[in-house]
Amino acid sequence: MVTALRAAGRQHVAVELDGTPWRTLPLEAVVCAGLADGVELDRPRARELGRQLRRLAALRTATAALQRRDQSARELEQRLDHRGVAPVEVERTLSTLRSAGLVDDGRFARERARTLASRASGDALIRDDLERRGIGPDEIEAALAGLEPEAERASAVVSRRGPGAKTARYLASRGFEEDAVAMSVAAEEDATVG
Repeated sequence: MVTALRAAGRQHVAVELDGTPWRTLPLEAVVCAGLADGVELDRPRARELGRQLRRLAALRTATAALQRRDQSARELEQRLDHRGVAPVEVERTLSTLRSAGLVDDGRFARERARTLASRASGDALIRDDLERRGIGPDEIEAALAGLEPEAERASAVVSRRGPGAKTARYLASRGFEEDAVAMSVAAEEDATVG
């Protein structure tokens, strides 16, 4: 029998069972499980409390990861799976985060593509990076379509680094298409000669 609930910090409650201190729990879990003074902590209520604690732990893990940097749904799924969160709870957590707008693979793809493009990455490298992070083909294509054309990005790199074989190898290693590499290096060499 719950005999007392006392505030224990901003978002926690100290629960007393049968007059003896039991545990300090998140306020939300206590409320969702229906714990109150005089309520019996029977098996169904204890199960519900356990479900609420697992749900909150999964949300806490995912939101802590999102505080450090934006992540794709697959990255969060892998993180939660690695932490031993049950698949049903993983999906519930991702659904909650999607509905709150905290997980959006389209937004993530656009931002990640923009970041990689600003670091002199070509479309192939960006596409590969997004695929590894679990982004779907439509979202990848939309993210690439929102970038400055690859040939222009390659040309900017050639302008900074200068034309030549070394720059061509650099562009190729950064995932630029062969045509963009050849065109940019040739255009810069022509400008130098002319």
